[in-house]
Amino acid sequence: MDVSSSDALWAGTGLGSLARQALEYLVSHPGADEDAVAAGTGVSAAAAGTALRSLEAELLAVRIGGQPTRWSAGPPRSSLGALLARKRQELARAELYAEQLDEVYRMAPGRQIASDLFEVVESDEQVGARYAHLLRSSRQEVLHFARPPYVTRRITPADTSTAAGGMVRPGVRLRSVYDSDGIADDGCLQTALGGTPAEGELRLLPGIPMKLVIFDRVAAIMPLRKDDPAAGSLVVHSSTLLEVLTALFESVWERAVPLSLESSPASHTASPERQEGALHSRTRDILRLMAVGMKDDAIARALRLSRRTVQTHISDLGRQLGARTRFQIALLAQERGLLGDAEG
Repeated sequence: MDVSSSDALWAGTGLGSLARQALEYLVSHPGADEDAVAAGTGVSAAAAGTALRSLEAELLAVRIGGQPTRWSAGPPRSSLGALLARKRQELARAELYAEQLDEVYRMAPGRQIASDLFEVVESDEQVGARYAHLLRSSRQEVLHFARPPYVTRRITPADTSTAAGGMVRPGVRLRSVYDSDGIADDGCLQTALGGTPAEGELRLLPGIPMKLVIFDRVAAIMPLRKDDPAAGSLVVHSSTLLEVLTALFESVWERAVPLSLESSPASHTASPERQEGALHSRTRDILRLMAVGMKDDAIARALRLSRRTVQTHISDLGRQLGARTRFQIALLAQERGLLGDAEG
């Protein structure tokens, strides 16, 4: 029997891994003693004895006498059925207790819960704690809009990707879209670049409609007031609204410009072909960032280039395209397909 799949099947019984292995051994080896169980499961005789006694306590195995003591598993259908019935009863009592706790939670002073679909969180500490809990609970994907005004005195949704990048679980996909109109200064850009984990994806777009974080598409958090992120947040559990918010994110994501987290100048020792390819890629990155309204200094910081290098690329492009202004460069580059398609 496959150990990993067996562990998953037994997770709800409350039995430890060693007890489960001992039971599986006894099912096919009736009348085995502790030494035989130990050898069959690859553990010490003392550990096997502990596992067998735990099975006895759960009425899954019995002693059948003799010297040394031998053990026999009970009929799995009836003995395990009784164990599972007890576990279901325990879960039912736990669910009832959870309902009672939820009533106390809702009645606590200062807490505003209009329904199971929405929750209002007002204080700085509560917003930060709620956000951190939802982030750490995520198992699949976190979707993130960031736009000004920013709050720096505490962890808030969509204010800093540093919080998200440091707290998101390994293996959870983090996709962030930053408002390019609010990322022109060094601090905001470094927050975005430094806070996005290596496996994260970062894009830019002007005019992001709102601050928003969506967790596994089962919960979302956003500020109550667009112009004042310190005024509290709304936690959303409504599946209908979550579908709408997710669709909004995907629409913005498709239009946003990817910001590479690993951009670097071409090596002087690279082949001419590789250097030319790197230059073309860098030029395309500069064009994309220009298209969302970023200035030369911000583009240089985003791509880890010097300001002079960015300006040289822009000047060269202007001459090649016959354009006199940045707007004309971006427009002609788009018409000629030089911007390329954003990666999904």
